[in-house]
Amino acid sequence: MEGFRIRKPFFEIGPKTYIYGKKALELAVAADRASRKYQVDIIFSAQYTDIRPIAEATSRIKVFAQHMDPVYPGKGIGAVLPEALKEAGAVGVLLNHAERPLTLDEIRRSVERAGEVGLAALVCAGTPQEAAAAASLGPDMILAEAPGLIGKGARGPGDMEEIARINQAVHRVAPGMMILHGAGISDEKDVYEVIKAGADATGSTSGIMKADNPCEMMEKMIASVAAAWIARHQTRPCQD
Repeated sequence: MEGFRIRKPFFEIGPKTYIYGKKALELAVAADRASRKYQVDIIFSAQYTDIRPIAEATSRIKVFAQHMDPVYPGKGIGAVLPEALKEAGAVGVLLNHAERPLTLDEIRRSVERAGEVGLAALVCAGTPQEAAAAASLGPDMILAEAPGLIGKGARGPGDMEEIARINQAVHRVAPGMMILHGAGISDEKDVYEVIKAGADATGSTSGIMKADNPCEMMEKMIASVAAAWIARHQTRPCQD
């Protein structure tokens, strides 16, 4: 999406329906502070009703919607209108999560509608083949998540090797496209290993939401993104 800018490495926080309202706002504000502290860009995928208050209370994080329908103003009761998300303060949208799957045609139409209203599209995929197919539809970024790892926190050596396979598959179709590798991210050690293995970004839901102190775990993960990037590239994330 023209005008959208995010820097590698970045981190995605996906509250799903674990938190909302005041708790979601508190986590988003803490993420905003951590983004500045560690110079790591952050995507925060919020509940629809939390988009506006979070966008108004923060200045660095990228507020995304958790889903969107490829509809136009008019008929369609209950549909999530792209224009409404944009007006509420969202800068992007998450599409095709394993818990909200779409067909390739629905992804294509949703990516097109997102672009029409100025929303960046982060499209989820579970395998190298799915990631390449999604990349061919022109989203801004790919979120690679093996469905079997979602919420499990059990990444192994084979999962790290999959990072390279997915990167290669996507870049054959869309050279330079940024790829977030998620699922199975339970703590800051997982974050470090995924970034070190070649991911442009990673993210977490249950690892943060189920922690004894979600804000503390989130900050540890964001710090780990920066540390792994330094170890991998011998350079710090870009400074403001």
